[in-house]
Amino acid sequence: MKKPLFFTPIVTAFDQERKLDIEGNKNVIDHVINAGVDGIVVMGSTGEFFAMPDAQKRELIELAVSHVSGRAQVYVGTGCMSMQDTIDLSNFALEKGADGCMIVSPYYFRLSKKSLIHYYKSVASKVKGNIFIYNYPDLTGADMNAEVMLEILKTEKNVIGYKDTVKEMGHTRDLINVINKEYPDFMIFSGYDDNLAHNILSGGAGTIGGLSNLYPEIFVAWRDALISKDYNQISLCQKKVNRLTDFFTVGNPFISMIKYAMKLRGIEIEDYCTEPFLQANDKEIEGIKAIMHDVDVTFS
Repeated sequence: MKKPLFFTPIVTAFDQERKLDIEGNKNVIDHVINAGVDGIVVMGSTGEFFAMPDAQKRELIELAVSHVSGRAQVYVGTGCMSMQDTIDLSNFALEKGADGCMIVSPYYFRLSKKSLIHYYKSVASKVKGNIFIYNYPDLTGADMNAEVMLEILKTEKNVIGYKDTVKEMGHTRDLINVINKEYPDFMIFSGYDDNLAHNILSGGAGTIGGLSNLYPEIFVAWRDALISKDYNQISLCQKKVNRLTDFFTVGNPFISMIKYAMKLRGIEIEDYCTEPFLQANDKEIEGIKAIMHDVDVTFS
């Protein structure tokens, strides 16, 4: 079994004017790193990269890399609609000290396999560092399947990992079985938090999951229980995370729900999101509090 890894795609803290909340972002970073996660992803989907202007993205990259200061790995979501913008932002992040980039494919049009291969090979050949490919077919309309990945990996050695944001673990398991047979060091992560144990037991690298913004200690305990083969603890963590996945249905999108819950835990951020995302309403707040009551974290 590979050593399990858990990365948090951190939320981005904004003030009421939707400018970066400098101290709030530092508080988020400290919250998850001090809990012991292996790394963070800045400007993943949970970080609202899709609604941030380029200057704001660059400001956040510099802030995050500087504040982490080597305490954990830092990957940056750098996927843009334009190929050149993706390359430029990726190289900026790497120059500032990020460990690598996580790149989602362009969305809006459903890209063919040939287009996906061309896109990622072109980007990887011009990006001066490590890349995770981010597969999110529900939102991009295109699936980075094993056939596509094997074609990319033939030539692009800086593509070292993959985040598979699909609910069906069978999709991720097939990728692990096919790709790791030929590239055993290639890291395949699940994008839904509740799939950590299944991913690891199937030979994957771990999970990159947004619910860990709220309770990183659960995911660290879960990771450690998998390492030590503490099956009672593995089961306990699985059940807690299963309940946490109800955040995905309390409000849509769940990002503002998580931010509100983080405030309830005492993390000093505001729950503003990029517009048109709304703050949690009274009914949603009731749902948030019910989930947190049920999870009742007691980890030290």
